Amino acid sequence: MNTQTLTHSLFATSVLAIFTVASPALAGGITAGTLIENTATATYEDGSGTQTVDSNTVTVRVDELLDVTVTSLNSGPVAAASGEAILTFEVTNQGNGPEAFQLIANPAVAGNDFDTVVENIAIDTNGNGTYDPGVDEILTTPETTAGLAADEAITVFVIVTVPAGVTDAQESDVELTANAATGTGTPGTSFDGQGFGGGDAIVGTTGASALAIGELLASVTSVDLIKSVSVVDPFGGDSAVPGSVATFTIAANVVGSGSIDDFVVTDAVPDGTTYAPGTLALDGTPLTDQSGDDAGEASDASGISVDLGTVVGGTNNSITFDVTID
Repeated sequence: MNTQTLTHSLFATSVLAIFTVASPALAGGITAGTLIENTATATYEDGSGTQTVDSNTVTVRVDELLDVTVTSLNSGPVAAASGEAILTFEVTNQGNGPEAFQLIANPAVAGNDFDTVVENIAIDTNGNGTYDPGVDEILTTPETTAGLAADEAITVFVIVTVPAGVTDAQESDVELTANAATGTGTPGTSFDGQGFGGGDAIVGTTGASALAIGELLASVTSVDLIKSVSVVDPFGGDSAVPGSVATFTIAANVVGSGSIDDFVVTDAVPDGTTYAPGTLALDGTPLTDQSGDDAGEASDASGISVDLGTVVGGTNNSITFDVTID
């Protein structure tokens, strides 16, 4: 072995850099405030054995990344009539540290057929996905969430009032915006010293602000009742004389895109006439006069009643019954 080879053998050195990271990776990366520490180690042979030398330790504090997403949780437009309507959203902290978000609901979106009035913004306190008055937390002005942990998502309800006078199939959008409480701006904007753990807060790709739209579709239903009568006299004519039979027809038409519940049609037997038993019918199908047997009941004293139950818009029913002129 020559002198040069021996020298290289005696003084061969290896260098190892050791990194230490204390926190797991999240949607926004390593948790804000985490200390990334790095120490280099060198080993070598000096003829007397293996020697080890450590460098100084370099520490980097991870800054907070500000990012957020907002998503509508409604499967489609929410059917609404005049009065209260609920729109449901999800707000997710996509950053790497705990952050609060100010929520802003805008009901005056360009292109709306009508504008609602925002009454409240609420947080789904019990996590059931349904707005529960008196249970879910109503945010006060300025409507700001509590700090959300990195990757934490919450369900948010926007409670609005649909004005009177809306007509069937009119549409309206409501925007929900979430802004990071620390600040918003173009990606890369820095809020020095305002990040979790004492570092800076850096605006991420979303600008620390996100928006989603909830849609409302006016579902207004009305009922048209049209009554007509035909008369057959004992002589085969159409004169209204004692003994003539008058057949009343009630057209019950439900109009609109929604539905109605507990729809009951009633009619009194006119004075000077007598109900003809067994003549009550719905859409041409006979009904019994007794209560509880089917949808109808009838008597000379109480008149007729037909319970149609829940009826969707676009349904037309026809109810008929006979009376005899006294």
